[in-house]
Amino acid sequence: MTTSTLLLVIAAAIAHASWNLLAKRAAHVGSPFVFAYGLCCTIVYAPWVIWILIFEQNEWSWLIAGCIVLSGILHLAYSLCLQRGYQLADLSVVYPIARGTGPFLSTIGALLFMHEPASVAGVGGMLCVVLGVMLIATQGQIRRLMQPAAMVGVRWGFLVGLFIAAYTLVDAYGVKTLAIAPVLFDWATSASRTLIMLPHTARHPIKAWEAMRGHWHLAWAIGVLSPLGYILVLYALRDGAPVSLVAPAREMSMLLVTLAGLYLLREPVGWGRLLGCCSIAAGVVLLASS
Repeated sequence: MTTSTLLLVIAAAIAHASWNLLAKRAAHVGSPFVFAYGLCCTIVYAPWVIWILIFEQNEWSWLIAGCIVLSGILHLAYSLCLQRGYQLADLSVVYPIARGTGPFLSTIGALLFMHEPASVAGVGGMLCVVLGVMLIATQGQIRRLMQPAAMVGVRWGFLVGLFIAAYTLVDAYGVKTLAIAPVLFDWATSASRTLIMLPHTARHPIKAWEAMRGHWHLAWAIGVLSPLGYILVLYALRDGAPVSLVAPAREMSMLLVTLAGLYLLREPVGWGRLLGCCSIAAGVVLLASS
Protein backbone atom coordinates (compact mmCIF):
# COMPACT_ATOMS: atom_id res chain seq x y z
CA MET A 1 0.00 0.00 0.00
CA THR A 2 1.41 3.41 -0.97
CA THR A 3 1.98 6.19 1.55
CA SER A 4 -0.70 8.40 -0.02
CA THR A 5 -3.25 5.58 0.18
CA LEU A 6 -2.37 4.90 3.82
CA LEU A 7 -2.77 8.59 4.69
CA LEU A 8 -6.17 8.69 3.01
CA VAL A 9 -7.26 5.60 4.93
CA ILE A 10 -6.00 6.99 8.27
CA ALA A 11 -7.90 10.25 7.75
CA ALA A 12 -11.00 8.26 6.77
CA ALA A 13 -10.69 6.13 9.91
CA ILE A 14 -10.58 9.20 12.16
CA ALA A 15 -13.65 10.70 10.48
CA HIS A 16 -15.50 7.38 10.61
CA ALA A 17 -14.78 6.77 14.29
CA SER A 18 -15.85 10.32 15.14
CA TRP A 19 -19.23 10.15 13.46
CA ASN A 20 -20.00 6.74 14.96
CA LEU A 21 -19.40 8.13 18.45
CA LEU A 22 -21.81 10.95 17.65
CA ALA A 23 -24.39 8.50 16.26
CA LYS A 24 -24.23 6.51 19.51
CA ARG A 25 -25.34 9.63 21.40
CA ALA A 26 -28.50 9.80 19.28
CA ALA A 27 -29.14 6.05 18.95
CA HIS A 28 -32.47 6.28 20.76
CA VAL A 29 -33.88 8.63 18.10
CA GLY A 30 -33.90 5.86 15.48
CA SER A 31 -34.87 6.34 11.82
CA PRO A 32 -35.67 10.10 12.08
CA PHE A 33 -32.03 10.67 12.97
CA VAL A 34 -30.83 8.57 10.01
CA PHE A 35 -33.07 10.65 7.71
CA ALA A 36 -31.87 13.89 9.31
CA TYR A 37 -28.15 13.28 8.93
CA GLY A 38 -28.71 11.97 5.39
CA LEU A 39 -30.46 15.24 4.58
CA CYS A 40 -27.59 17.18 6.15
CA CYS A 41 -25.07 15.19 4.07
CA THR A 42 -26.97 16.08 0.92
CA ILE A 43 -27.08 19.80 1.74
CA VAL A 44 -23.48 20.15 2.96
CA TYR A 45 -21.85 18.51 -0.06
CA ALA A 46 -24.22 19.86 -2.73
CA PRO A 47 -21.93 22.83 -3.67
CA TRP A 48 -18.98 20.47 -4.27
CA VAL A 49 -21.17 18.25 -6.44
CA ILE A 50 -22.45 21.23 -8.44
CA TRP A 51 -18.86 22.30 -9.08
CA ILE A 52 -18.01 18.80 -10.36
CA LEU A 53 -21.06 18.71 -12.63
CA ILE A 54 -20.21 22.10 -14.14
CA PHE A 55 -16.44 21.94 -14.48
CA GLU A 56 -15.64 18.23 -14.82
CA GLN A 57 -16.55 15.83 -17.59
CA ASN A 58 -19.04 13.18 -16.44
CA GLU A 59 -20.57 10.29 -18.36
CA TRP A 60 -23.99 8.87 -17.52
CA SER A 61 -25.63 5.55 -18.33
CA TRP A 62 -28.33 3.25 -16.98
CA LEU A 63 -25.58 1.08 -15.49
CA ILE A 64 -24.13 4.04 -13.58
CA ALA A 65 -27.60 5.07 -12.37
CA GLY A 66 -28.36 1.51 -11.28
CA CYS A 67 -25.06 1.27 -9.41
CA ILE A 68 -25.81 4.51 -7.54
CA VAL A 69 -29.34 3.43 -6.59
CA LEU A 70 -28.17 0.00 -5.44
CA SER A 71 -25.43 1.60 -3.37
CA GLY A 72 -27.98 3.98 -1.83
CA ILE A 73 -30.22 1.08 -0.81
CA LEU A 74 -27.32 -0.84 0.74
CA HIS A 75 -26.04 2.23 2.61
CA LEU A 76 -29.56 2.89 3.91
CA ALA A 77 -29.90 -0.68 5.18
CA TYR A 78 -26.48 -0.34 6.82
CA SER A 79 -27.42 2.94 8.54
CA LEU A 80 -30.76 1.67 9.85
CA CYS A 81 -29.28 -1.60 11.15
CA LEU A 82 -26.36 0.23 12.76
CA GLN A 83 -28.70 2.65 14.50
CA ARG A 84 -30.90 -0.20 15.74
CA GLY A 85 -27.87 -2.14 16.93
CA TYR A 86 -26.70 0.87 18.93
CA GLN A 87 -30.12 1.02 20.58
CA LEU A 88 -29.94 -2.59 21.74
CA ALA A 89 -26.27 -3.24 22.57
CA ASP A 90 -22.89 -1.72 23.47
CA LEU A 91 -21.15 0.32 20.80
CA SER A 92 -17.93 -1.56 21.67
CA VAL A 93 -19.60 -4.86 20.65
CA VAL A 94 -21.78 -3.87 17.67
CA TYR A 95 -19.21 -1.62 16.02
CA PRO A 96 -16.18 -3.96 16.18
CA ILE A 97 -18.18 -6.99 15.00
CA ALA A 98 -19.60 -4.96 12.10
CA ARG A 99 -16.26 -3.47 11.15
CA GLY A 100 -14.54 -6.85 11.42
CA THR A 101 -16.93 -9.00 9.40
CA GLY A 102 -17.32 -6.22 6.83
CA PRO A 103 -13.71 -6.13 5.61
CA PHE A 104 -13.35 -9.90 5.94
CA LEU A 105 -16.30 -10.49 3.60
CA SER A 106 -15.21 -7.58 1.38
CA THR A 107 -11.77 -9.14 0.97
CA ILE A 108 -13.24 -12.55 0.10
CA GLY A 109 -15.56 -10.89 -2.41
CA ALA A 110 -12.72 -8.88 -3.96
CA LEU A 111 -10.57 -11.98 -4.35
CA LEU A 112 -13.41 -14.06 -5.84
CA PHE A 113 -15.28 -11.55 -7.98
CA MET A 114 -12.79 -8.76 -8.72
CA HIS A 115 -9.82 -11.15 -9.10
CA GLU A 116 -7.52 -9.10 -6.89
CA PRO A 117 -4.17 -10.74 -6.02
CA ALA A 118 -3.65 -12.02 -2.49
CA SER A 119 -0.40 -11.57 -0.53
CA VAL A 120 0.81 -13.22 2.65
CA ALA A 121 1.07 -9.86 4.43
CA GLY A 122 -2.38 -8.83 3.24
CA VAL A 123 -4.08 -12.03 4.37
CA GLY A 124 -2.15 -11.97 7.64
CA GLY A 125 -3.17 -8.39 8.27
CA MET A 126 -6.81 -9.17 7.62
CA LEU A 127 -6.72 -12.14 10.01
CA CYS A 128 -5.10 -9.97 12.71
CA VAL A 129 -7.95 -7.50 12.32
CA VAL A 130 -10.55 -10.27 12.62
CA LEU A 131 -8.76 -11.69 15.68
CA GLY A 132 -8.75 -8.24 17.24
CA VAL A 133 -12.48 -7.97 16.63
CA MET A 134 -13.15 -11.26 18.40
CA LEU A 135 -10.99 -10.29 21.38
CA ILE A 136 -12.72 -6.93 21.68
CA ALA A 137 -16.22 -8.38 21.33
CA THR A 138 -15.63 -11.14 23.89
CA GLN A 139 -13.21 -9.33 26.24
CA GLY A 140 -10.89 -12.29 25.68
CA GLN A 141 -13.57 -14.84 26.61
CA ILE A 142 -15.14 -16.66 23.66
CA ARG A 143 -17.82 -18.06 25.96
CA ARG A 144 -19.16 -14.53 26.31
CA LEU A 145 -20.61 -14.84 22.80
CA MET A 146 -23.04 -17.43 24.13
CA GLN A 147 -24.54 -15.01 26.64
CA PRO A 148 -27.86 -13.48 25.52
CA ALA A 149 -26.79 -9.87 26.12
CA ALA A 150 -23.63 -10.27 24.03
CA MET A 151 -25.37 -12.23 21.29
CA VAL A 152 -27.68 -9.30 20.60
CA GLY A 153 -24.69 -7.11 19.75
CA VAL A 154 -22.98 -9.89 17.79
CA ARG A 155 -26.05 -10.56 15.64
CA TRP A 156 -26.63 -6.91 14.82
CA GLY A 157 -22.94 -6.36 14.22
CA PHE A 158 -22.75 -9.27 11.79
CA LEU A 159 -25.81 -8.04 9.88
CA VAL A 160 -24.27 -4.59 9.58
CA GLY A 161 -21.03 -6.26 8.42
CA LEU A 162 -22.89 -7.99 5.58
CA PHE A 163 -24.17 -4.65 4.33
CA ILE A 164 -20.70 -3.09 4.68
CA ALA A 165 -19.22 -5.84 2.49
CA ALA A 166 -22.01 -5.46 -0.08
CA TYR A 167 -21.77 -1.69 -0.46
CA THR A 168 -17.96 -1.78 -0.43
CA LEU A 169 -17.88 -4.09 -3.45
CA VAL A 170 -20.61 -2.17 -5.29
CA ASP A 171 -18.93 1.17 -4.64
CA ALA A 172 -15.50 -0.15 -5.63
CA TYR A 173 -17.01 -1.28 -8.93
CA GLY A 174 -18.55 2.18 -9.34
CA VAL A 175 -15.35 4.18 -8.90
CA LYS A 176 -12.91 1.68 -10.42
CA THR A 177 -14.81 0.27 -13.39
CA LEU A 178 -17.51 2.87 -14.10
CA ALA A 179 -15.20 5.80 -13.22
CA ILE A 180 -17.80 7.66 -11.15
CA ALA A 181 -16.32 10.66 -9.32
CA PRO A 182 -16.08 9.71 -5.61
CA VAL A 183 -17.72 12.89 -4.28
CA LEU A 184 -20.52 12.66 -6.83
CA PHE A 185 -21.00 8.95 -6.13
CA ASP A 186 -21.22 9.36 -2.35
CA TRP A 187 -23.51 12.38 -2.63
CA ALA A 188 -25.84 10.60 -5.06
CA THR A 189 -26.10 7.51 -2.84
CA SER A 190 -26.75 9.72 0.20
CA ALA A 191 -29.42 11.67 -1.65
CA SER A 192 -31.06 8.51 -2.99
CA ARG A 193 -31.34 6.83 0.43
CA THR A 194 -32.70 10.07 1.88
CA LEU A 195 -35.36 10.13 -0.85
CA ILE A 196 -36.18 6.49 -0.11
CA MET A 197 -36.80 7.41 3.55
CA LEU A 198 -38.80 10.56 2.74
CA PRO A 199 -42.26 8.92 2.41
CA HIS A 200 -41.86 7.15 5.76
CA THR A 201 -40.71 10.33 7.50
CA ALA A 202 -43.41 12.43 5.82
CA ARG A 203 -46.17 10.25 7.30
CA HIS A 204 -45.39 11.55 10.79
CA PRO A 205 -43.47 14.84 10.32
CA ILE A 206 -44.34 16.29 13.72
CA LYS A 207 -43.30 13.11 15.50
CA ALA A 208 -40.01 13.06 13.56
CA TRP A 209 -39.36 16.73 14.32
CA GLU A 210 -40.02 16.20 18.02
CA ALA A 211 -37.71 13.17 18.05
CA MET A 212 -34.92 15.31 16.58
CA ARG A 213 -35.28 18.06 19.16
CA GLY A 214 -31.85 18.69 20.66
CA HIS A 215 -30.08 16.41 18.17
CA TRP A 216 -29.73 18.56 15.07
CA HIS A 217 -26.19 19.61 15.96
CA LEU A 218 -25.21 15.92 15.93
CA ALA A 219 -26.94 15.41 12.58
CA TRP A 220 -25.02 18.33 11.03
CA ALA A 221 -21.72 17.08 12.43
CA ILE A 222 -22.36 13.60 11.02
CA GLY A 223 -23.47 15.25 7.78
CA VAL A 224 -19.90 16.51 7.42
CA LEU A 225 -17.90 13.60 8.87
CA SER A 226 -19.76 10.59 7.47
CA PRO A 227 -19.37 11.46 3.77
CA LEU A 228 -15.83 12.75 4.31
CA GLY A 229 -14.68 9.43 5.79
CA TYR A 230 -16.08 7.44 2.89
CA ILE A 231 -15.13 9.86 0.11
CA LEU A 232 -11.49 9.48 1.17
CA VAL A 233 -11.84 5.70 0.93
CA LEU A 234 -13.37 6.00 -2.54
CA TYR A 235 -10.48 8.19 -3.68
CA ALA A 236 -8.04 5.55 -2.42
CA LEU A 237 -9.90 2.90 -4.42
CA ARG A 238 -10.11 5.08 -7.52
CA ASP A 239 -6.36 5.66 -7.38
CA GLY A 240 -5.80 1.92 -7.75
CA ALA A 241 -5.66 0.60 -4.19
CA PRO A 242 -7.18 -2.91 -3.98
CA VAL A 243 -10.36 -3.51 -1.98
CA SER A 244 -8.66 -6.44 -0.21
CA LEU A 245 -6.20 -3.98 1.40
CA VAL A 246 -8.27 -0.82 1.83
CA ALA A 247 -11.30 -2.54 3.40
CA PRO A 248 -9.35 -4.06 6.32
CA ALA A 249 -6.98 -1.08 6.71
CA ARG A 250 -9.82 1.40 7.22
CA GLU A 251 -10.75 -0.59 10.30
CA MET A 252 -8.31 1.53 12.23
CA SER A 253 -11.55 3.34 13.01
CA MET A 254 -12.59 0.25 14.96
CA LEU A 255 -9.58 0.61 17.23
CA LEU A 256 -10.27 4.31 17.75
CA VAL A 257 -13.99 3.95 18.42
CA THR A 258 -13.45 0.98 20.75
CA LEU A 259 -10.98 2.92 22.88
CA ALA A 260 -13.34 5.88 22.89
CA GLY A 261 -16.23 3.62 23.89
CA LEU A 262 -14.17 2.25 26.73
CA TYR A 263 -12.87 5.53 28.13
CA LEU A 264 -15.31 8.24 27.01
CA LEU A 265 -18.57 6.27 27.18
CA ARG A 266 -17.35 4.26 30.19
CA GLU A 267 -18.22 0.89 28.65
CA PRO A 268 -16.61 -2.20 30.28
CA VAL A 269 -12.83 -2.56 29.84
CA GLY A 270 -10.55 -5.56 30.19
CA TRP A 271 -7.32 -7.10 28.98
CA GLY A 272 -9.11 -8.87 26.11
CA ARG A 273 -10.28 -5.67 24.47
CA LEU A 274 -6.93 -3.99 24.91
CA LEU A 275 -5.18 -7.01 23.38
CA GLY A 276 -7.70 -6.86 20.55
CA CYS A 277 -6.74 -3.26 19.87
CA CYS A 278 -3.09 -4.33 19.65
CA SER A 279 -4.01 -7.09 17.20
CA ILE A 280 -5.88 -4.64 14.99
CA ALA A 281 -2.91 -2.26 15.06
CA ALA A 282 -0.57 -5.11 14.04
CA GLY A 283 -2.94 -6.04 11.24
CA VAL A 284 -2.94 -2.50 9.88
CA VAL A 285 0.88 -2.49 9.91
CA LEU A 286 0.92 -5.72 7.87
CA LEU A 287 -1.63 -4.34 5.44
CA ALA A 288 0.38 -1.16 5.02
CA SER A 289 3.50 -3.20 4.18
CA SER A 290 1.78 -5.37 1.55
